[in-house]
Amino acid sequence: MNNQIANDLVTAMKEQDKFKLSVLRMLKSALQLEKINQKRELEDNEVINVIKKQVKMRLDSIAEFAKFNKTEEIANLEKEIAILKVYLPEELSDEAIETKINEAFAKINPTSIKDMGLIMKKLQSISAVADMSKVSQIVREKLNNL
Repeated sequence: MNNQIANDLVTAMKEQDKFKLSVLRMLKSALQLEKINQKRELEDNEVINVIKKQVKMRLDSIAEFAKFNKTEEIANLEKEIAILKVYLPEELSDEAIETKINEAFAKINPTSIKDMGLIMKKLQSISAVADMSKVSQIVREKLNNL
């Protein structure tokens, strides 16, 4: 994953695509910071998590800019998100997420909201391909309906 990002960075330099180059440089620096924090090379799932954080930051910024009707900034952030999403695996569908949650419920057999931590720990394996805030919300609703 790191190699692909580095190769795309070089390609953007050669093509003189300044916008894509700036986004990839920001991503590269975020990855470098995470590598320093971890004190080791990052694995692909950790790289994916860093990219997801970058996308989330931009989505939060879009929400803020929308409050003040800053359409140009929103358009730039949406372009940045499109560039970053190229490196993310395809997200699971809502049905697939529901299936994974039901499997976790079947294995753990929760009795109350207190079992949420156990279920979320069991579902951690899908964090690279699912929005965990959505997963958490669905699990919480299911537990409240027990």
